[in-house]
Amino acid sequence: MAKGNTYTGTGRRKTSVARVTLTPGSGKITINEHDVNDYFTNKILILDLCQPLDVTNTRDMFDITVKVRGGGLSGQAGATRLGITRALLDYDKTTAPDSENSFRKVLKSNGFITRDSRKKERKKPGLKKARRAPQFSKR
Repeated sequence: MAKGNTYTGTGRRKTSVARVTLTPGSGKITINEHDVNDYFTNKILILDLCQPLDVTNTRDMFDITVKVRGGGLSGQAGATRLGITRALLDYDKTTAPDSENSFRKVLKSNGFITRDSRKKERKKPGLKKARRAPQFSKR
């Protein structure tokens, strides 16, 4: 996965897919050629996608470029977070996974490696939504 000094990771959440590239730099995050603060207007989403960087203390080590498609902003933030996690694992693959200072151990204990597989349930025939039935009328 690593080519030279770039590290890549793919993250998915709901219907969003994010392709993340980490390059050594100063901590600038670019999403779909926009600054992260312009793309995600909600600060909670920005904090959410930066959690793997904060846990591993690599916030100012990498410039992050993200191409994300599909879904809404929350799903895109979750996909970006998983992509950043996988790219950090690609960066740290030479360290033994069971050592104290490995990224894998820290990220796993915080629950960032596991993909959230929840998706929207499909609509069923005769119902208004997946489970919502039409209102019953006796008369």
